[in-house]
Amino acid sequence: MQTTTEQLFDHARTHSHWLDRPIPESTLRRLWDLARMGPTSANCSPARLVFVTTPAGKERLVPCMAPGNQDKTRRAPATMIVGMDMAFHDQLPRLFPHADARSWFEGKPALIESTAFRNSSLQGGYLILAARALGLDCGPMSGFDADKVNATFFAGTSVRVNFICNLGHGDASQLHPRHPRLEFDEACRIE
Repeated sequence: MQTTTEQLFDHARTHSHWLDRPIPESTLRRLWDLARMGPTSANCSPARLVFVTTPAGKERLVPCMAPGNQDKTRRAPATMIVGMDMAFHDQLPRLFPHADARSWFEGKPALIESTAFRNSSLQGGYLILAARALGLDCGPMSGFDADKVNATFFAGTSVRVNFICNLGHGDASQLHPRHPRLEFDEACRIE
């Protein structure tokens, strides 16, 4: 399959309604294999994912979601919790072996937090593009109770939730007209 800019951007939409088509585990694994190749600063790769696909998993996740996101999350074939590992720097000796990058972060919680957030967000964008390249539709959300998500899915770990994204095959008949976007001159400048 050839991926086009239309598939990734021009025709891709944010979905809230889903067709009843499960996503095979092999597709979720391929999604990670693609997204993990995107660059992060010092190859820090702080994103950690939970793919919620089972009824039991959905029963744990749905109460963590804002009311407007509960039904769409319940009905999505998969929901991807994009977390950020606040101990990502422990992996740097392996991921960035040519420098002592771990020492850049030790004892610096503000730097750890900003780096984990920035780079896991970047990785989340790669995940959305990879999902679209694989023919999936996405519904990213920030309407959830982070403390509940962390307690339910990341308790006892150094991982905290960044954002959540439903995955599947969207029901295009339920889409609203595309909302406007800012023009180049409204959002950009060249110096």
